[in-house]
Amino acid sequence: MFTGIIEELGEIVAVTPSGDGLRMTVRAPLAVSDAGHGDSVAVSGVCLTVVDRGEDWFAADVMKQTVDMSTLAGAAPGRRVNLERATTTGGRLGGHIVQGHIDGTGEVLDVRPGQQWQVLRIALPGHLAPLVVDKGSIAVDGVSLTVSAASEPDEETAWFEVSLIPETLTATTLGERAVGDRVNLETDILARHVQRLLAFAPTAGAVSEGGSR
Repeated sequence: MFTGIIEELGEIVAVTPSGDGLRMTVRAPLAVSDAGHGDSVAVSGVCLTVVDRGEDWFAADVMKQTVDMSTLAGAAPGRRVNLERATTTGGRLGGHIVQGHIDGTGEVLDVRPGQQWQVLRIALPGHLAPLVVDKGSIAVDGVSLTVSAASEPDEETAWFEVSLIPETLTATTLGERAVGDRVNLETDILARHVQRLLAFAPTAGAVSEGGSR
């Protein structure tokens, strides 16, 4: 489990095919300072498992499903990535609950610079739109952000906006994003649970009364 507070900017140094997936090596001095085999590290929002490590790098296997639904599909040496180690018990929850299980990708539609901040408008798949609410939480490339605006249900393209403070612009890869770039999205886990519960609402009563369906 993560909080969406990026600890380090890492760099992909190698990508090699591995079955129908890939093995990715990331330079990450801080992330590997206390990492062991089997530990979890969020790489631009994608939870990966450390399978090998060195003094300032770690390697992780990325399965096909993850490659297909994330921006890791285009991973190449030289790309900078946001890194966060799994949160520790008793640590501060500075962002929100992030699992590293992304829902898909979005596309940057607009970048609006301001005097002290920058606003990104990001398109998202229609089925995710009900899970994104104004003033709610969302993880973009692993960064915990607050939604500052969201599209109406009747708009042709579903979108949301986030306002990035100077610290976010410099400490993460989001300051590098441009129109047309794709980003990993993870919606709020609480919203996903509510959506699932509502999907079963018509039969919930029958299950509770009869014990089974």
